[in-house]
Amino acid sequence: MEHGNALLASHVIAALFVLAIGPIQILRRRRDRVHRTMGYVWVLAMYYVCFSSFWIVTAGHFTWLHGLSAFTILTVTLGLISAIRGNIRAHLGNMVGSYLGIATAFAFAVTVPGRAIPQLLSKDPATAMFVASAVMISAVVVFVSLKQGSRGRKTIHPGQSEEVRQSSGTVS
Repeated sequence: MEHGNALLASHVIAALFVLAIGPIQILRRRRDRVHRTMGYVWVLAMYYVCFSSFWIVTAGHFTWLHGLSAFTILTVTLGLISAIRGNIRAHLGNMVGSYLGIATAFAFAVTVPGRAIPQLLSKDPATAMFVASAVMISAVVVFVSLKQGSRGRKTIHPGQSEEVRQSSGTVS
């Protein structure tokens, strides 16, 4: 596979992964270890999508999508900082806004003729559907794996008595 094709393919796969994880993160009510872990995966994938876009140019020129990538790098970073600082309202606003931005970019990439995705859809729809399905399944597998892993853990708070620690099976 040629360098440009590998970059474009990895960019598209990461973007699909971000699109698949986004609704799980936004609509799920619990904000726990699973949310945090998937959030870090989502942030890393978003950074990859945004930064890799600067090497994907049409006829040597940037487009408005590159401006959206730069803006999204800023909003994802602000959302991450807001979460770390405990400003949940700002975190939610930045992350939902970032998700809407990538959804807009995806809609543009899929619907505008002449771009790589519409060409793939018309020339090889089976491959396109296979890749999309594989990415969606992988996002679900990551979520379910994290969810299953968190069920076996008991949270012990510093103020709990020794009896509580022993009954939960975690003795220090």
